[in-house]
Amino acid sequence: MNREIVARGRNLTVSRRQWIGTLAVAGLASRAGAEESPPQGPWAEPPVVARVYLTGKTTHWPRLNLDVSKEVAEIEDALAAIAQKHKGRIRWVGGEVAASNDEVAAWGKKYPDPDVVLIIPVSTPAASVGAVLNAVNAPALVFSRPYAGHQWAEIAGLRKAGRRVDCLASGNFKDLESYIPLFNTVRQMRRSKVLVAADNKTGWYHACHADFAKHFGMTFQYMAIDDLRPVFERADKAAGEREAAAFSDAARDVVEPKPEEIRDALRFYIGLRNLMRQENANAFTIDCFPALLAKKLPAYPCIAWSKLNDQGLYGVCQADVRATMTQMLVTSFSRMPGFVSNPVFDTGRNEVIHSHCVAATRMLGLDKAGAPYLIRSHLETAEGAVLQVVMPVKEFVTVGQFADPKTFLLTTGEAVGTTSKVSGSRDADCGCRTKVRTRVHGDAEQWLAGYTTGVHRVLFYGNHVKAIERLGRLLGFDVVRET
Repeated sequence: MNREIVARGRNLTVSRRQWIGTLAVAGLASRAGAEESPPQGPWAEPPVVARVYLTGKTTHWPRLNLDVSKEVAEIEDALAAIAQKHKGRIRWVGGEVAASNDEVAAWGKKYPDPDVVLIIPVSTPAASVGAVLNAVNAPALVFSRPYAGHQWAEIAGLRKAGRRVDCLASGNFKDLESYIPLFNTVRQMRRSKVLVAADNKTGWYHACHADFAKHFGMTFQYMAIDDLRPVFERADKAAGEREAAAFSDAARDVVEPKPEEIRDALRFYIGLRNLMRQENANAFTIDCFPALLAKKLPAYPCIAWSKLNDQGLYGVCQADVRATMTQMLVTSFSRMPGFVSNPVFDTGRNEVIHSHCVAATRMLGLDKAGAPYLIRSHLETAEGAVLQVVMPVKEFVTVGQFADPKTFLLTTGEAVGTTSKVSGSRDADCGCRTKVRTRVHGDAEQWLAGYTTGVHRVLFYGNHVKAIERLGRLLGFDVVRET
């Protein structure tokens, strides 16, 4: 068998009901002005999943004289139904039956570069899972149906040996469907292109990016800060003015920024988007603070990052490669933007405030309209234009950060509050513009006592723990709980 299944000054605290009620108005800014279709590239194509069935020359388990062809045909029908249901989101290839390790090796030569391998045991004795991993250098999922074989017993040992493999032991094909977004993440991590603008040739992010590229496969491209000014100047000025007008009209309020600061921020966004299309990139991070202090940037990039993150792309400040990779990992399967933040510990309340001047508005999902926002100055410099987003509350949150490509730091909590006033309180006037207060699941003091890996953490709405743990097994990193 060898067939391909193809499918391609006011109170800002709001309830969930009030928050949802304001979404349609706030979302206008995301639809207005410059072309909004995200740049497309290989990262956005459906993941290629090569499937192989493992059996032996004879079958003892689950019974003698098992009709292997019938078993495989039934599974193929189920996989075809999944492909049809998720059309455009997955591409099955392969489908051969391998009855020995030599046959597995021959099969692997036909599919040298899939994103994922789906290994489906049929019986025992059979060719080994390890033979498949040796034949194709790709993350693998073993779909072990009840009574299909005992290959699941190999998996833990293979992982301890550093192999990228997970096991789903289930007779329900809906459980297999839950991996499709994770396969998309595998594809996106290996096919993405990240632009980094920085002048420091010895910055920590240089060594860091090389490690991520080696482990996951994405590409990094560096440019000088001075290269961004012509990007801004080539952007259409009139389009920037239209974007700025629509963006300002949709805001709950415009507080400090001057009209020209907002206009330049939106024109900069247009220029950065144009550059990403030109370079076929889906992520951008800038070593912004030194550049802003030296007046080398034509505008603050913060609104550009907010808008990119609202579209499922990645705009991250301070050349933080680890945060960029964290955002890419989770957003790619959850369809929820990340909030790269500076945690502020309040251990007496077992709480952490997440604070930054860059925030997406579609934190509850890319298919949702944006949250209410104000246009403010950058708090630490009192200039430029940034967003203060009214984050949703009473929601489960997952907070993570790659410490390195093989270690993912994780904690969870609940969003319990947001910035209460535009000004007039310490909570409002300190830190950064967008703030969300979270109650930590576990012990915030324990988190503080063992805190490592720079200041940033990335907050996502929703419970993504199981998905991240599965991705850890597929992509070869450990998940470490910080609380």
